[in-house]
Amino acid sequence: MTGSQESPATATAPAPADVGGNGAWDVEVRGLWKSFDSAPVLRGLNLRVAAGQRAVIVGPNGSGKTTLFKILSTLLRPSAGAARVAGFDIRSQTSEVRRNVGVLCHQTYLYGELTCQENLLFYARMYGVADPPQRSREMLRLVGLEGQADTLVRSLSRGMQQRLALARAIIHDPLVLLLDEPDTGLDQRWAGVLRDLVAERAAQGGTTLLTTHNLERSLDLADRVAVLNGGRIVFSARRDDLDVGSFKEAYSRHTGATV
Repeated sequence: MTGSQESPATATAPAPADVGGNGAWDVEVRGLWKSFDSAPVLRGLNLRVAAGQRAVIVGPNGSGKTTLFKILSTLLRPSAGAARVAGFDIRSQTSEVRRNVGVLCHQTYLYGELTCQENLLFYARMYGVADPPQRSREMLRLVGLEGQADTLVRSLSRGMQQRLALARAIIHDPLVLLLDEPDTGLDQRWAGVLRDLVAERAAQGGTTLLTTHNLERSLDLADRVAVLNGGRIVFSARRDDLDVGSFKEAYSRHTGATV
């Protein structure tokens, strides 16, 4: 989908790109703009992700992926436009959005001077999770860090910190997961665990929107894929309608990048 070339004050937003299929929308974005020092990063972006879907956004560096995720998770305010996540408005219902969203981005939001267990206990209590010690142990087992429960986070490898950050993001069983390059630092085994986790959440009705630079892996993770370039969704398709070759061709055509 190609968006408007107009400024946020004059643009008429086209219909949102249905990145996640049909049904109730767990993520709905209309005419989203974000500028830094008058330089637009998002340009009237539109998208919708259906409840229970796995949607992957890919795009070159600087295309606006991280900015979009920060806005959807209420870490950053848009310059113009509107968005709802898990049914809540990102501007007027920020507390409700945060309670219903799990976020994994370039920052782990972990405390280096606390242990793995202490970090998860902190977040479990913050979200009001029933039986925080039990839930924390479950999450450590899920990401294969039960043996590091008493290890300070600052002592962990980058891959281990990423796995613990994933456990933090899902500890409160959020309706919507926003995962910005969650495979960063993960080896092939744990990238497979991530894929299985996302698929299991979808089977239980959970919605996941994520980004990755790995085009092949995106097809393993998604029901639908989209390409973000120049601050807009420029391509969207069902995963079943693509293979690796056709997706790489579409990506190159819409971004000008060689893959």
